[in-house]
Amino acid sequence: MTVRERLENEEVERLSQYATLSLRTRGRDREEEPDEFRTCYQRDRDRIIHCKAFRRLKHKTQVFLSPEGDHYRTRLTHTLEVAQIARTISRALRLNEDLTEAIAFGHDLGHTPFGHSGEAALNEVVEGGFRHNEQSLRVVEFVERREGKPGHGLNLTWEVRDGILCHSADWPEEAATLEGQVVKCADKIAYVNHDVDDAIRAGIITEEMIPEEAKRILGRTRSERLDTLVKDLIEASMNQERILISPEVAQGMSALRDFMFERVYIGSVAKIEADKATRLLIQLYYYYLDHVDELIDESGESLEDSDVVRIAVDYIAGMTDRYAIRQWTAKFVPAPWGVY
Repeated sequence: MTVRERLENEEVERLSQYATLSLRTRGRDREEEPDEFRTCYQRDRDRIIHCKAFRRLKHKTQVFLSPEGDHYRTRLTHTLEVAQIARTISRALRLNEDLTEAIAFGHDLGHTPFGHSGEAALNEVVEGGFRHNEQSLRVVEFVERREGKPGHGLNLTWEVRDGILCHSADWPEEAATLEGQVVKCADKIAYVNHDVDDAIRAGIITEEMIPEEAKRILGRTRSERLDTLVKDLIEASMNQERILISPEVAQGMSALRDFMFERVYIGSVAKIEADKATRLLIQLYYYYLDHVDELIDESGESLEDSDVVRIAVDYIAGMTDRYAIRQWTAKFVPAPWGVY
């Protein structure tokens, strides 16, 4: 018996009847020999962590564009917090932690530079719109390379890809696995709480400004609010066929989210540069539509694989904040003449 087979048998004995077992995966688009030491979901998690799109998350905006302080969240630290919260929930519910973690690590790989401002920019100009969850799926299915092969993606299991696609709050379909549903909830829990923390650090809001309804239901500190949300979700979802949250706690979380949209996400000093970021990405988009030849070598895509729009969108969505600024400067800011 291999190590992987032993781990798969342990899952059968240990996990809930509602958990997704590695033995029962729907598999990959391209069949592969099983790993000797890792289950299929452990293998997927490792592929995501080692891919370039994951590393670039450290220089992508969460809420605050290019913050001066060292302690503001980036898209990478957000991803790590989502994974931690999701694993805590999955462990308590006896779900598959490896599947949960793989989905959590991959859920935001398709996010644009400049956070949701960048997503809104591409959504404005791309026919059919742009949604970061769909782009995250495209990253793992097509954009990322394994063994230098363009267009092959990471060849992840169906369950991980489904969880990545369905993690977004406004996506109409629920993830097919409870592990995917856990990540969707953990994403909300993570961002609303750490964004409060960052906004307080930035001086945009104070703890006293948080609505009394949210504090009464969820708690009066970040730690208390996180604890309440995670505990409630676990208790409401225990021995259930779907992931739930109690009506009262959902009401408290909604009050907190509404407050954050009003005071931080829309129109605050945190978004003072958002219009500039939007214009920057739109200008880059139209530039690359006319100069797609510049991207062929960089992206590894060709016009046989994708159309011009798709190549430009893949390239821009994959940029970090600083790389997007550098490219815009190179394309649109006159350089000093070098001959004297």
